[in-house]
Amino acid sequence: MNATEASVKPQKVFVSDCEGPISKNDNAFELARQFIPNGNRLFTLISRYDDVLADIVKREGYKAGDTLKLILPFLKAYGATNETITQHSSRNILLVPGSKEMLQFIRGFMPTFIVSTSYEQYMRALCNTVNFPFANVYCTRLDLDEYKITEKESVKLKQLREEMTKLIVPDIPDGAKSLRDFPTKLHQTLQRLDEIFWETIPSTTIGKVLEDINPMGGFEKAASIKDIATKLKVSLNNIMYVGDSITDVQAFQLVRRAGGLTVSFNGNQFALRAAEIAVLSENAVVTSVLAYIFHKFGKAQFMRLIRGWKPSEIKKLDLYIPLKKRFLELYDEKFPRVELVTPENVEKLMQESIDFRKNVRGEAIGRLG
Repeated sequence: MNATEASVKPQKVFVSDCEGPISKNDNAFELARQFIPNGNRLFTLISRYDDVLADIVKREGYKAGDTLKLILPFLKAYGATNETITQHSSRNILLVPGSKEMLQFIRGFMPTFIVSTSYEQYMRALCNTVNFPFANVYCTRLDLDEYKITEKESVKLKQLREEMTKLIVPDIPDGAKSLRDFPTKLHQTLQRLDEIFWETIPSTTIGKVLEDINPMGGFEKAASIKDIATKLKVSLNNIMYVGDSITDVQAFQLVRRAGGLTVSFNGNQFALRAAEIAVLSENAVVTSVLAYIFHKFGKAQFMRLIRGWKPSEIKKLDLYIPLKKRFLELYDEKFPRVELVTPENVEKLMQESIDFRKNVRGEAIGRLG
């Protein structure tokens, strides 16, 4: 999904992931939990397997976020349709406080885009909720009704679901560089998942969904940012990108190498390792402040401000008055954490951000990659 919002060359462009910086949902996880028995555990297993394939194995052609296609045969087996996905998504939008206002405010002075791994049914529902143009969204295209499944395949997938939910959920050991660094007990789990997803399911009719669906994660997010920059005729160093997970790493790397601004908003360990700035906040108004500073003063002054981030500096700053007032009122007692990520503090920040993330989004979603 793509389009441009401005016909003139802008000075700066704002691009954000959705789930995490804008909403508290993990829509695919919630769909699995809704439609599939013990679907929360099944999705967690597949999500951790996704982390291993993307971050450790680096399987050819695989990218972070492909969990969203691996879960689809199971959703289909348990009766999910385009309509039921749309209905469930529409009824369960859970926004980060201040995110609707944040998007409307930033759109007033910068072209603004959302690049999300989420299914388009969820993104359309979210755009309706926050009054954001879907034309400015890049996301995962999905027409689940297009794919057929036989009764025999449904039975088989339900049997596989039962088997898989009994497998050990793989965690990536600290410092692991290859599968040799994993405990032996996890090798059986990973081998069995390889068989299921790359041999068993592809041999079925519904297996075609694994070939066709291309989740908007990893290098696809990076490609989307390039597309935005090309259409708007801006350099990548004019882009501010906000993300929170493993699916944002390559987008972070692209923008950061070009001299743009990369911000982890309540990010996990993957996001913290790749971003320049760590934000820990329950409210998205801080994103409005950061975007305005980047837009008005540029990256160099932005970085100087972050190094001295405190209420007195914000009070002195030449900010849009209603925004400054709202920000200082909201954070009168507890100032939001905004910190430059360095080799010295990255481990500490990772743990603090992960803990904060779980508080904001819930333990189950907060632990996902």
